[in-house]
Amino acid sequence: MSDPRVLYLLAALGVFAVVFLVAWYRLGRPQSEDDKGPPTATHIGLGFVINFFDTLGIGSFAPTTAMYRLLKLVPDERIPGTMNIGHTLPTIAQAFVFISVVQVEFKTLVLLILASILGAWLGAGVVAGWPRRTIQLGMGMALIVAAVLFTLTNLGIVAGGGDALTLEGSKLLLGIGGNFLLGALMTLGIGLYGPSLIMISVLGMNPKAAFPIMMGSCAFLMVVAGIRFLRAGAYRQRAALGLAIGGVPAALIAALLVKSLPLTTVRWLVTVVVLYTAVTMLRSAMKKA
Repeated sequence: MSDPRVLYLLAALGVFAVVFLVAWYRLGRPQSEDDKGPPTATHIGLGFVINFFDTLGIGSFAPTTAMYRLLKLVPDERIPGTMNIGHTLPTIAQAFVFISVVQVEFKTLVLLILASILGAWLGAGVVAGWPRRTIQLGMGMALIVAAVLFTLTNLGIVAGGGDALTLEGSKLLLGIGGNFLLGALMTLGIGLYGPSLIMISVLGMNPKAAFPIMMGSCAFLMVVAGIRFLRAGAYRQRAALGLAIGGVPAALIAALLVKSLPLTTVRWLVTVVVLYTAVTMLRSAMKKA
């Protein structure tokens, strides 16, 4: 942490975490009869496993969507809100670690984070009110995008990047615009990690710089989006609690203890599951049409 201003960013992240916890305590409530009671072992286990691999760069939204549909834990129209709420605290834990230990130029980091927050604020207000079929169509397409990104990563097509730790001029403007769009798409269920890593590499930055940028962006924007989903009641309480309870320790274990895993194998497995889920979700939407 060579730039002392990073401490202010971490302090702001801490404030956001407290605000989110207070909002969840005040606004959170079961959304149906089967949503009452504490989260099950399955809810918590999914939170642990998904956030463990999320911290290593796999992403959490596509695997969560796939497992929720496979196990029939959350209705399709409530999946975006449940993920944005439940994964917020684990993502904040990830952001604390990576912002602290991975160096990125402060202005670049802050501007990209602010752009994603604004995108999420506008996006969540729209998605929370969408009907079931619209969300099924949107998430089906989002999952296909995720599967393509996993495939490109595994094949090495998106490899690249440079050594830069900062963006200037037109590249900075492109990064801001890209992160604004990714923040808005997060509320629909398109994970930010994969697209962010590709964008940062294409703009010539060191791929390692993607971790504080994408995790910092997600941590702040998910607080904003999560509160909007809480106010709209567009989520499932037990499932979201399970993601948070299982996810926070998993994120810390992965970030602080794990040095290497065969992530390519995991990505191929996730790709297959995600494609299957995308097809079934789009079929459900087409049947309703």
